[in-house]
Amino acid sequence: MATAAQTQATPTTTDPIENWLAQRAATNRASATPTPTPQSLIPEPRTRANRANAKHSTGPRTEPGKQRSSLNALRHGLTAQAAVLPTEDPEAYQRHIQQFLDEYQPATPTETQLVHEIANTAWRLNRIPFLEAELLSAGLLSDAPSPQTLIPQLATLGLHGSRLSRQFQKAIEQLRDIQEERRRLERRQLTEAAELFLRHQRKGLPWEPLDHGFVFSKEQVERHARKLMLQNPAFYAPHPRFQADPPPTRAAVS
Repeated sequence: MATAAQTQATPTTTDPIENWLAQRAATNRASATPTPTPQSLIPEPRTRANRANAKHSTGPRTEPGKQRSSLNALRHGLTAQAAVLPTEDPEAYQRHIQQFLDEYQPATPTETQLVHEIANTAWRLNRIPFLEAELLSAGLLSDAPSPQTLIPQLATLGLHGSRLSRQFQKAIEQLRDIQEERRRLERRQLTEAAELFLRHQRKGLPWEPLDHGFVFSKEQVERHARKLMLQNPAFYAPHPRFQADPPPTRAAVS
């Protein structure tokens, strides 16, 4: 008969993958910890010896053993808030994030948030094949009567994969829409700045972008102005009414 402590040690969940991980953890704990003997039946010298030996127990010593031990108590992490599991390399995760930042070049906090969401979703998607391999390996090494016992867990991984794929695609579409709208607004503002620059230039007046509320550099505006004149010389050609007035003569002033 299972004790109350054993009943509490095995968590219950509706996720087959989490159940599988929890059962593995409970099995490992049961096989590693012998059934305790009532304290009254243990001689006092033996009790002292057991306590002394327990102080020297450090758990798994090899790196593979430590990784297996940590996986026994972990969820699959496909729905967790933290993208990186303790068994994963934080530096590899940062390189993964930086690749997406370099690709999409976010220019606003909203764009940066979406890029991080895309990268985190991709990180979780990349984890699924390793979970499937771990699940199949555990099933082959166990005393499972049939591979069909793995179908619920594999199906759950498939559902998580489909959900993450939809989330990944939706975030990319949102990011593209936002970036295209931002670039369209920037092009319109740059054209307005270039036209103002051309008007002031033809009148011989000084002009600075910041004086008119533009965030572009003067070099950017000048390059765009030259581009506009090349694309539509008839429209942007110098017009007499835009020519600078001649400076007044001394006789006129007197």
